[in-house]
Amino acid sequence: MGTIGDIFGFLAAPLYYAISGVMLLWHELFTLLGLDEDGGLGWALSIIGLTLVIRAALIPLFVRQIKASRNMQLIQPKVRELQKKYGHDRERLAQETMKLYKDSGTNPFASCLPILLQMPIFFTLFSLLNNASKEVGRGFLTDERARNFGESELFGRIPIADSFWGSGIWREGGGDAAVMVLALFLVLAMTATTFFTQRQLMSKNMPADALSGPYAQQQKLLLYVLPVAFGLGGVAFPIGVLLYWTTSNLWTMGQQFYVIRNNPAPGTPAAKAKEERDRAKALKRGEAVAEVEAPVVEERRPARREQPQRQPRAARKKAAPAKGAPARNQTQKNQKKGGGS
Repeated sequence: MGTIGDIFGFLAAPLYYAISGVMLLWHELFTLLGLDEDGGLGWALSIIGLTLVIRAALIPLFVRQIKASRNMQLIQPKVRELQKKYGHDRERLAQETMKLYKDSGTNPFASCLPILLQMPIFFTLFSLLNNASKEVGRGFLTDERARNFGESELFGRIPIADSFWGSGIWREGGGDAAVMVLALFLVLAMTATTFFTQRQLMSKNMPADALSGPYAQQQKLLLYVLPVAFGLGGVAFPIGVLLYWTTSNLWTMGQQFYVIRNNPAPGTPAAKAKEERDRAKALKRGEAVAEVEAPVVEERRPARREQPQRQPRAARKKAAPAKGAPARNQTQKNQKKGGGS
């Protein structure tokens, strides 16, 4: 276990310096603004500032995530066609699906990049807080500043390094109800923001034909599994880590709301809502709005069947010899040949 810890510490060393450096800069700023240097509010706001910096740096990846998610939605009808065609041959199905992804410029793993890149930051911050509670510094956080960080309290009584599980009333000597209430509130906020962010994507920015099939099932699984996973794990997270993750979720929800509202995927409820808003704005400015008329579908009438006209008897008799003439001529030729033999 010690070896694994040493390996993690070596790999996380750059992150320790980056995270502690950004936090200390924010802390110095809030101290200059008049907040108590040893108070928990300054450190809590420093964690929120750290979150904003990280999420701003991840905006390019978020754009790639939105594009990848949109492309995945739009190609779902083609994916279902491939499944019907090659469902009996898994190897061929995988090849054709990857070819479809390549031709459409879709990377199915791009939608996971922001959350995957945040996980090392998340665990590094967790380790930073855990070590600070033991007065052990990491990165730019000296042992003295780590002690100050680890012992800082919100509202003068809630340690920022404590957790719901760590302050439970089942612990020896009882627990701290204030810590449990704040930690539970943050856990619920983290769970709710995760759920509503995913639900916002599915209800507003997914076409109707993308709400079925494997991709839709995957999205529904994320809708319910991720909040439960974060809720169960959140009871062991320090309050500082819960602040980071809740703030990050709020950023994601707001950022996604902005993108869905202003640049929705075609054929989605969000796209229809944007068209209505644009039309209302144009009417308010007095601009002419071109009404999009539905294509007129002409009713297909059955082809008219022409009835054969009845010919007079004389005309029928006149036409009959003409039809039988070739046969009679051929019979006469055969009789002449037979008579000459």
